[in-house]
Amino acid sequence: MCGQFTGWPEQAMDVLWQLQGEPTRATRELHRADRERLVRQPMIALLNDVADADPRYEDFSVWHYRTDSWWWQHQSAVIRLGRKIEIGIRFDLDGLRIQGAWWYPDPGQVDTFRKAVASEGSGHELSAIVEDVRQKGYDISGDVMKRPPRGYPTNHSRTNLLRHRSLIASRSLGCEEWLHTPEAVDRVLSAAADLDALLMWLVRHVKRAA
Repeated sequence: MCGQFTGWPEQAMDVLWQLQGEPTRATRELHRADRERLVRQPMIALLNDVADADPRYEDFSVWHYRTDSWWWQHQSAVIRLGRKIEIGIRFDLDGLRIQGAWWYPDPGQVDTFRKAVASEGSGHELSAIVEDVRQKGYDISGDVMKRPPRGYPTNHSRTNLLRHRSLIASRSLGCEEWLHTPEAVDRVLSAAADLDALLMWLVRHVKRAA
């Protein structure tokens, strides 16, 4: 793939290392320009190349640093596919991590999700998708109730999914030499393809709830 992203410079890791622990304000300011140039700007370039590869990925944000030290130590970005439905990407000393998430739902989205899960057609489809994503090495998590929600049988065959009030599939892409090359774009696009069926199910069944 030919684009503007050339990889994170190896010096990016040095900058993030300097920001570990609880860096003082003076330390943050000392490294701000290098962090912007070596850590955040490459993330923007990567997301632009990802958006060029698929028009569905054009709406994205690359976070600034804020006041919490965590945001200085981890460069996060999201690609929005629907209301509260996103691909999340994070670069830090552990390398690159990706997740597909429906989270922080709007009012009504949880009920809409549960109705789709309970329905035989869409529910069986989601169950198979989640198992496929899990088999590809993704961790499945979210805000999960301890008990099945009211109004649904406790012995429902998809009770584990019904208990979800958010749904996240995530995995590490690693911390290898490809991080410093344009290959990182292809790695992200490959992982996004892994997550596509899950995210499109959520877009179809949850996106428009209000």
